[in-house]
Amino acid sequence: MTTYNVGYIVGSLAKNSINRKLAKALIKLAPEKLKFHEVSFADLPLYSYDYDADFPEAATRFKADLKRSDAILIVTPEYNRSIPGGLKNAIDWASRPYGTNSFARKATAVIGTSPGAIGTAVAQQSLRSVLGFLQAPQMNAPEAYIQFKPGLITDDGEVTVPETEQFLRDYMEEFHQFMARVLTVLPRDA
Repeated sequence: MTTYNVGYIVGSLAKNSINRKLAKALIKLAPEKLKFHEVSFADLPLYSYDYDADFPEAATRFKADLKRSDAILIVTPEYNRSIPGGLKNAIDWASRPYGTNSFARKATAVIGTSPGAIGTAVAQQSLRSVLGFLQAPQMNAPEAYIQFKPGLITDDGEVTVPETEQFLRDYMEEFHQFMARVLTVLPRDA
């Protein structure tokens, strides 16, 4: 079976983000045929179409990191019933200039964690709407709304609740199968 290069985006810029812990856990639980690299948006300025003619280096690097990915995993918190502003800004950079949308035809999965009972369900729905507009094929099931409780995931990405660990392992296996299907229908070099 083919090895896939997966870019992952952590929607929070916080150093101690619980979503960063979740990302570490997902990487540890993923099938061996998935190789991961972080696609960071921390250095991106606020997007304006004034940049379209002369992209800053940080934006060029961000788009290149997306391009070299077979699929994208977005691990996002929920801020005020939506996605963080920094994540939306990064997505706007990725879609510009017109005709160079980095998410088009790119297999994506969305997951997140929050202390709230519904996890990041509302933020994920908001993000799915944006990704749909950008023509990014999305893994729609299983959905994953993880309620974060103290000690659920260690700083090293170890999941301490066996049922949650198995659910996340299964989620990553489904993502692996989904990206294989997408890349069969929409090859990278098409």
